[in-house]
Amino acid sequence: MAQQESDAIDQLFSSIATDEPGCSCSFSKNGEVLFNKAYGLANMETKTPLQPSSVLDAGSVVKQFVAASTLLLVEQGQLSLHTDIHEYLPELPPYEHPVTLYHLLTHTSGIRDWTGIRMISAADEDALTMVLRQKSLNFAPGEQWSYSNSGYVLLKEIVARVTGLTFGEFASTYLFEPLGMKNTTYTQYPDKTSNLALAYEKGKSGWENAVLENNDRGGDGALMTTAPDLLLWTQALAQQKLGEFVTNNLLTPTRLNNGRELSYTKGLFVTSNELGKLIWHTGSAGGYKSLVGHLPAHGLSIAIMCNSGDQINRTALAGRIFRLFAEPQTQSYPPGKEDVMVPEDILNTRSGWYIHKKDKNLLQLTVNKNRLAIVGGPMLSAKSNTHFINTRRNIEFRSEDQFEIEFQPNGSFTLTSMEGQQEIYVPVETYRPAIDELSRYEGRYESKDLKAVFHIKATEKQLVVYLEHAPMQRLPFSPVVKDMFVFRRMHIGWIRDDQGSIVALTYSNPVLKDVRFTRLND
Repeated sequence: MAQQESDAIDQLFSSIATDEPGCSCSFSKNGEVLFNKAYGLANMETKTPLQPSSVLDAGSVVKQFVAASTLLLVEQGQLSLHTDIHEYLPELPPYEHPVTLYHLLTHTSGIRDWTGIRMISAADEDALTMVLRQKSLNFAPGEQWSYSNSGYVLLKEIVARVTGLTFGEFASTYLFEPLGMKNTTYTQYPDKTSNLALAYEKGKSGWENAVLENNDRGGDGALMTTAPDLLLWTQALAQQKLGEFVTNNLLTPTRLNNGRELSYTKGLFVTSNELGKLIWHTGSAGGYKSLVGHLPAHGLSIAIMCNSGDQINRTALAGRIFRLFAEPQTQSYPPGKEDVMVPEDILNTRSGWYIHKKDKNLLQLTVNKNRLAIVGGPMLSAKSNTHFINTRRNIEFRSEDQFEIEFQPNGSFTLTSMEGQQEIYVPVETYRPAIDELSRYEGRYESKDLKAVFHIKATEKQLVVYLEHAPMQRLPFSPVVKDMFVFRRMHIGWIRDDQGSIVALTYSNPVLKDVRFTRLND
């Protein structure tokens, strides 16, 4: 590596002070390490500098190791990708549809994410206990993509039950040791790790410890590793050291039931930009933030591990470092037909809430920088005053659907998926219930699945939801239509009996859908 390029990388990390937490960065080309350096402190109390050999929690980067372990067992015939997981975990509650290892590996299982459960639950439980109690799925397996840490909790448990080893023992024996990853472990006791760098977040009063412990991290351990060891892993994938079956399966794109191909594979994302195909994943665990990425066309790999929370944008840094060494192969986004400039008054008439004509899901449109946008979703490109398209696929919104919207004269619109499936949304009239109507929703509601009780009180214009075990948490939900209230990306719908009395509610957020809370008669 030329001194100029090394200096350029140093400059990218120059915002990290020598007396603050920082990052470790390793970079290689065709397996040769070109850059290996750390910035900042590993421990603010002892003033220990962060080193490339410092060990940090890799967070969700572990998922590719879980996927590889599972695939090794599939290759050996000990597991089957398309077998119902109840064969391996018989204590799981019965689901309406079969869930397979493939669904777990690809985040298409519909199993509720334990991190969303823990935010609401009154119980201090490990992730596996929470997942085993969930009786319903967010959606039918294979129909959608939704990131679920729960699926990988189950996969680690399945590996352990089938092999008789803990997941950490299996990963050490079949992955870390054969690949020479001498500073990598999967352990239940990350605080006992040698050469450990602590994690921090910068708060209003300065730096604070941000190491997740016990059930806050799921209770089943952590991948403790270094940036140089993660480069060994990327090289193992590039050279198929795990074998053709495992490597190819790790990198094969997920397909939904409708045939749509996604950018997620198994524990990895495989996307493309102007530099070519990019294989990558990030990780986050409290103040630990990590990224590992590989550009096959250029033979370039990078690993960034930080202990400074969100102070450093590791994704942006990785992209800028790649661009120091790789020339663009294509344009980022090929030019297409220019957007039509829709008059502002017409755009404003499109803004507002809409409800799905069939399943009653809500969707909100807004105007942003003279463009129509979906709240919580993408900006839309205008092709006429009535025709809008989504040109940027986003796996977290409608599973990377490149959909189109066509407005009708009556104000409704038809949303057409990239497979041609059509859905109709109709505009919602402003709903402003009086205080006496709002008061009818008041009461206590319990979810046994989540082990949580909502205490709901009416104000002049909203319903305020309190978690009974944490009453200081206050969630103000606003009415959209009768029996449907929203707060940010959370939705509450109300269930009535045949006499019109409220008997329950359903709660949804991005990782939990239609969780039933029954009204308590007390």
